[in-house]
Amino acid sequence: MSNLRLITHIIYDFDGLLLNTEPIHAQVNQTIAARYGKTFDATVRTKVMGRRAQDSAQVIIDVLSLPLTVEEYLAQKDAIIYDLYPAACPMPGAMELTRHFHQAQLPQAIASSSSRRPFQYKTLHYQDWLQLFDLIVLGDDPAIANGKPAPDIFLLAAERLGAVPAHCLVFEDSLAGLFAAKQAGMAVVAVPDPIMDKRLFQAADQVLNSLTEFNPQDWNLPL
Repeated sequence: MSNLRLITHIIYDFDGLLLNTEPIHAQVNQTIAARYGKTFDATVRTKVMGRRAQDSAQVIIDVLSLPLTVEEYLAQKDAIIYDLYPAACPMPGAMELTRHFHQAQLPQAIASSSSRRPFQYKTLHYQDWLQLFDLIVLGDDPAIANGKPAPDIFLLAAERLGAVPAHCLVFEDSLAGLFAAKQAGMAVVAVPDPIMDKRLFQAADQVLNSLTEFNPQDWNLPL
């Protein structure tokens, strides 16, 4: 493919795109669901990926009919997950791609639905990596009214980068993130989780199996 759109800034989702935290979330959500005789399967997982913690919890409670409030669900989740976060590893190609664009002096940002405390635990061993990014916007930023699939977080990232949304390229692994970025008027490269049906990502400008497949030349970006 060859894309004629001018790209001046790169924006990444984080969980499941740069860092492999999705199996951790799935494990913990299944542990909680099993306490009530329920199953956190691929269908439910697809519905919650990319969303803020509170929004994900509400979806799980509603879909699985759990006898819990959002606060109760998150309390159970927090009691388990913080011990697991530091073990998360980068996704294939993530460090290499972000280093490449940093060396090419292309501005980069993270726009993650994660709130600050879990983000700190996830990135405990990756502080040097975070230095490659010009901006990090998290889901609990007070300037964000609505989480993904609303476009708020991407529009805020573009504003703080001084970027035109139409000139931003977003990397996303979730449907919520894809819809949010497209609503923001941005180009999107989707890298769906293997459990997801790639046909659901037809709105993306490009769909890859892994970040290792990304070719900057496809977007007229520096090699």
